[in-house]
Amino acid sequence: MSSIIINTSGEKDLEILQNIGIQTFTETFAEDNTEEAMRKYLEESFNTEKIKSELNNPDSFFYIAWEEDNPIGYLKVNSGKAQTELQDEAGLEIERIYVKKSHHGKKVGQLLYNQALETARHLNKSYIWLGVWEENLRALNFYRKNGFVEFDKHIFRLGEEEQTDLMMKKILD
Repeated sequence: MSSIIINTSGEKDLEILQNIGIQTFTETFAEDNTEEAMRKYLEESFNTEKIKSELNNPDSFFYIAWEEDNPIGYLKVNSGKAQTELQDEAGLEIERIYVKKSHHGKKVGQLLYNQALETARHLNKSYIWLGVWEENLRALNFYRKNGFVEFDKHIFRLGEEEQTDLMMKKILD
């Protein structure tokens, strides 16, 4: 396997982020959700205006994992008011770590997570938090392995369906 490089991304990468977001979300969640729920979520979450708005938010940060010229995953973290819930200045939210199925098990998620840690330290955050679907055992195991603990639950809407996300956090040294 060639080396993986993590780069900061901006508005020039909008289409790449849309494509990889749609692909990785579909690969991860399509078999557990209805086609209608998936379609609605993807249209709402990855349309051009929404991604452009997120990219232009000074409190959101995007990173793309590259293998040569191939984008294989991405990370989105939020600080301050860009956070989807807590909006605590001491915390940094990992909103998305998505990796193409072809690269699962190749440490790409760990590299993206390490970038989130580096961003949190650079921004002098005390902790990192996230929400993860209670049935996404692969992700839950990943975060637990990296020292996250559950502290609450919230509802995540996928189309018309409500799912329970476990909210997890890791205190930084």
